[in-house]
Amino acid sequence: MTSYRLAAFAAYFAFGLSVTVQAEPLDEIVVTGDLRERTLADVPASVVIIDTATIEDAAVTHFEELSTLVPNLNWSGGTNRARYFQLRGIGERSQYEGAPNPSVGVIIDDIDFSGIGGIASTWDLAGVEVLLGPQPTRYGANALAGLIVMRSAAPTETFDARARVSVGGDGLRSVALALGGPISETLGYRLSAQQFESNGFRDNGFSGLDDTNGRDEDFARLRLAWQPTDATRIDVTTLLVDQDNGYDAFALDNGFTTFSDRPGRDAQRSVAFSARASHERDALWTLTSVTGVASSDIDFGFDADWGNQSYWFDFFAPPADAPFAPDYDFTSRRLRERDTVNQEFRLQSGEGSRLFSDTTDWLLGIYALRLDENLLSTDEGVFTDGTFAPSASESLLTSDYRATNAAAFAQLDTQFANGRALSVGLRAERRSTDYQDDSPLNTSTSESALGGHISLTQPIGGNASAYLSASRGYKLGGFNLGAVPDGRREFAAEYLWNLEAGMRWQHANGSTRLTVFYAERRDQQVDTSFQLVPNDPSTFVFFQDNAASGQNLGLEFVGQYALGERWTLSTTFGLLDATFDDFVTPDTDLSGREQAHAPGYTFAVGLEWQHPEGWFSRLDVNGKDAFYFSNSHDQRSQAYELLNGKLGYRGDRWQLSVWGRNLLDEQYAVRGFFFGNEPPAFEDTLYLRLGDPRQFGVSIDWQY
Repeated sequence: MTSYRLAAFAAYFAFGLSVTVQAEPLDEIVVTGDLRERTLADVPASVVIIDTATIEDAAVTHFEELSTLVPNLNWSGGTNRARYFQLRGIGERSQYEGAPNPSVGVIIDDIDFSGIGGIASTWDLAGVEVLLGPQPTRYGANALAGLIVMRSAAPTETFDARARVSVGGDGLRSVALALGGPISETLGYRLSAQQFESNGFRDNGFSGLDDTNGRDEDFARLRLAWQPTDATRIDVTTLLVDQDNGYDAFALDNGFTTFSDRPGRDAQRSVAFSARASHERDALWTLTSVTGVASSDIDFGFDADWGNQSYWFDFFAPPADAPFAPDYDFTSRRLRERDTVNQEFRLQSGEGSRLFSDTTDWLLGIYALRLDENLLSTDEGVFTDGTFAPSASESLLTSDYRATNAAAFAQLDTQFANGRALSVGLRAERRSTDYQDDSPLNTSTSESALGGHISLTQPIGGNASAYLSASRGYKLGGFNLGAVPDGRREFAAEYLWNLEAGMRWQHANGSTRLTVFYAERRDQQVDTSFQLVPNDPSTFVFFQDNAASGQNLGLEFVGQYALGERWTLSTTFGLLDATFDDFVTPDTDLSGREQAHAPGYTFAVGLEWQHPEGWFSRLDVNGKDAFYFSNSHDQRSQAYELLNGKLGYRGDRWQLSVWGRNLLDEQYAVRGFFFGNEPPAFEDTLYLRLGDPRQFGVSIDWQY
C-alpha cells in the first residue's frame, strides 16, 4: 500500500472515531437477514446494511456496482455481470462443471440464487444486508464466507407509483416502473418491472459491431401481502428475469477492442416463487414457514481463442508452398438447467414462553434444499500451423447433478438484567448428492457437518455496545469432474473457526461500527486449474484441493455521519490478510502466499449534499488493493480507485439527475487468466478482463 493511500485511510478512519462522542441514538435499524429479526445493535456479527436511500442516491443499477460499499467484498469478472462473490477472501470465482458448491449465500426475496446471483438488479429494492463471516446457525454449508440478502419493496398501505427513464453512454437505455397499494383491507400488492440495455463497452474489431458484449435485461416482480388476521401474515413473491447478455470481454491486447469471430453469450432466464407465512399464537410462540422455488436456464459460452482466422494468420506466417492453410479456432459453451426448492420452518418463543425466569428466547428450525442441475458442456475447435493436416477436437459432455441438504438448528438468546446478552446457536446438516455423466462417471456421496456460534453482547453506556463471538462454519466436500489428476477426484469438507469482536456507536449525527476478526481454515478447499493441451485453450480442467490450513484476519469499519443539515458522509474500510499456512501439491507450493481474489484493503467514501430547494449531489470514491487472480499462477491485479458522481434536482413529484461512473476513466482488471493462447509458441501470457470504463447518463424519475 502506498504511503498516500495509507495516510488517507488513517485520516478518515480517525475522523470516523472522533465524531462518535455525541449522544442521543437514532432510530433503530432492524436486521431481517438474521434468524430472529433484531436491531443492528443486537446482532453479534459484522453486518453491512445498504438502505433504500443509498441505493437511490448512488449511481448504481446492479449489485455489482453497489458491492463496492461493502468492506472486504470482491467479485470475479469472468461473466458479463458479477455472479461469483468473495467475502473476506473466501468464495468461488467460476463454475464450469455441474457440481455447484457455493461459499457465499445469495438470497433474493427468500429465493436461493447462490452461485447465479448475476440477476441482482437494484431497481425497487428495499435494502441489502451483507452478513460477513460464517453464518453456521443461520444458513450452514452455503454461507461459509457470509450471506447476501436482498429485499424488494413491500406493498404499501396507500397507492404508490414510480417510474424511471435513463439514457447514457455505451448505448444505455432503461425504463423501469413500480406501483402498488391495497387491493382490500387485508390484501396488498406491489408490481415492479425494468428493461435495461447497453452495448457492453467493447468494440469487436473483426465484425465491426459494438454490442457483442452487450446487455439486454428484463425483469418483473409481483409481491402480494395478505394479513387475514392480526396473528397471521402471508407474503408471496413471483419473479421473472430474462437476461440475454453477450460475452465478449477479453481482448488479446488487454484493451477494449476484441477480435473474436464467434462471440459468446451469458444469458439467464429465471422463473421463481417464494412464500413466507407466519402465525403468532397468543404471545406464546410464532411459527414461520419460508418457501423458495426457482427454475433457471443458463447459457454461458465464449470464443475460447479470442481471435479470428485473419488475425491468427499473421502469427503463423506460413511459407507460400505450405500444404495446408493455417487454422486456429476454438469455442466453449455450457447450457445449464438449474432447479432449486428451499423450505424452512421456524418455531420461536413469544413473551409468554421464554425460558429461565423469562430471560431467554428460544428458536427451533428445520431446513431443506433440493438442487437439480443438468449440464450440456461443449468444447470444439481445430488447429494447424500449415505444416500438417488440421487437427479437430470436440468434447461433448452431458451431466446430471442432484443434491439434497437437510438441516436442523436451534438458538437461545438470553438477556441479563445488566443489559448483557448471550446468544448460542447450533446447526446439524447432512447433504446427499448423486452425479452421473457420459464420460462415464457415476458417483454418490453423503456427508454430515456440525456448526454453530456463541456470542456475548455488552452495552457500553446508553448508545454503544460491544460483542465477542466464536463460531464454527463449514462447507461440505465433494468431487472433481473431468480429467483430473490421479488421487484428486474427491475433496474433503472444510471447517472454519472464526473469532470476532466488534463495537458499535449510535449518536445523533450517525453511527460507527468496527469489527476485527480472525479465522482459521482447516482442510481449506482451494480452486486450482491447468491446461491439458497447450494449443487448445478450451481444455482447462478446474478442480479443488484441500490445503492443510489457512488463515484470514482483518477488520471492517462502517460509519455514517451528518455534517450539518445538508451534508452526509459515509465511509467503509476493510483490511484483510488472507494467506495459506500450508499448501503443497504435486504441481505447486503456495505455503505463505496470499489467497486469490483477496485484496489487502477495500474502501469507499461517499459525500452527499441535499439543498432545501431541491438540488442534490453525491460523490463516491472506492478502491481495492492488488490481488492474485488465481491459485494456479502468481499474476496479480493492480490497486485502483474509482470516482462516481451524481447531480440533480428534485421537485414535488419528479427528479432529474445527471450521473457518471468511473469519472476519471481508470483502467482496472476484475479477472485475469495466465495461459498459452497465441500460436505458434503458445507462451503463457496474462489476459485481463477490464472493468467498465467511464460512462455518463441522465435519469428522469417520477413519483405519484
